[in-house]
Amino acid sequence: MLGQAISKNSLLLAVFALCTAGVLAGTYQLTKTHIADSERRAAQKALLEIVPADQHDNDLLTDTLAIADADLAQLGLSSPAFIHLARDNQQLVAAIIPASAPDGYSGAINMIVGVNVDGTIAGVRVLSHTETPGLGDKVELRKSDWILSFNGKSLKNPLAEKWRVTKDGGEFDQFTGATITPRAVVSKVSQVLSYFEDHKAQLLTKTANQNSTAPASSSE
Repeated sequence: MLGQAISKNSLLLAVFALCTAGVLAGTYQLTKTHIADSERRAAQKALLEIVPADQHDNDLLTDTLAIADADLAQLGLSSPAFIHLARDNQQLVAAIIPASAPDGYSGAINMIVGVNVDGTIAGVRVLSHTETPGLGDKVELRKSDWILSFNGKSLKNPLAEKWRVTKDGGEFDQFTGATITPRAVVSKVSQVLSYFEDHKAQLLTKTANQNSTAPASSSE
């Protein structure tokens, strides 16, 4: 009798586990499309904050160029990533380049940097970070307008020695009580500008009907 009871309970547990797995799988299938759409809208929103819809006529999400593996380290990236290209009448308007500053106060600061075809910054947005609330989180636009101070800047404005926070003799303000976070962001943005200058010719020659499989090769 005991053996029969154990067998019956085991069977019931197995059926319960199968039913639970089925419900979870069904829920995932139902929500997968919705999650993907939400992620797409969030990504598009961030891109459009840098290059508004009235400044380009292509799809920023699909018009991309893979970053060469050899260049990932310069941008602070550890996995494959893509540059999003903004075009108007098939002419390059701006490149939106992903980057990560690994030397934030609490960890990596992940961002995208939009660079106009003339080498000036179209905009910078921090996508994720683990900086201290009330201090380092001022890199977020919703917490502070500090990130807008990069708009219009280039490698010539300011000059290289001024691409630092004011505490280090540079042009960019640090936050009250927090210097490490803005220092990391300023440094990485300047590196992105250098990357853009190194690869500008290749970005300009990429035609509108090319796909995203050909990487932006490392400069020699």
